[in-house]
Amino acid sequence: MIHYYPKEIFGHVVNMQTLYMSWFTMAIVILVMYLATRKLQYLPSGAQNVVETLIDMLNSLMQANLGDKGRKYMAPFVITLFMYIFIGNEIGLLPQVFPFHFTSPTNDINTTLGLAIMVILSVQIVGCMQHGLGYLKHFISPHPLFLPITLIDESAKPITMGFRLFGNILAGEILLIVLNMLAPWLVPNIWILFSLAVGFLQAIIFSILTMSHFASAFREHH
Repeated sequence: MIHYYPKEIFGHVVNMQTLYMSWFTMAIVILVMYLATRKLQYLPSGAQNVVETLIDMLNSLMQANLGDKGRKYMAPFVITLFMYIFIGNEIGLLPQVFPFHFTSPTNDINTTLGLAIMVILSVQIVGCMQHGLGYLKHFISPHPLFLPITLIDESAKPITMGFRLFGNILAGEILLIVLNMLAPWLVPNIWILFSLAVGFLQAIIFSILTMSHFASAFREHH
């Protein structure tokens, strides 16, 4: 069974299994979106129907959290993020076809923490693009003495987001391995269905948290 171990590249240790699974996830996202949009139909079916249903759901959530302006601005980012996390969560449930070993890229804390940090930094960038550098005044509002507290609060956001996603996906894969050893023909099949739902819910939760953080960037500041 092929499993790629960490390597040192330019002085940094890189988890090659996570890297390759991330590329695999991105390839699947691109393929799914291509299949869903190559022959658009007025009455959708197949992949187009599934993707449009997901996009409609995300658009409704963005409209509720970000408003019309925020939805139009952030839709590509949020939809891409959701698709990557959702498909990445489910890759670990693929059957292990010799000699390949499939794992979820989101079962690596480096991936989930990286995604969360990207979201939090993007919030500050988008906020400055929408309101100018004055947006950063929220770090010292209502008084400059609040700066350390605000920095701790902002630092905690990516940590909680990253660890929540990482913990749920890693725990699901570990349980699947254990159950497969205990009852290989019964319990794993039931658990796979449960894990599919958990992977979807975790992608939704991460996306909703992302929207809630971006809401401040589109809120009127005075």
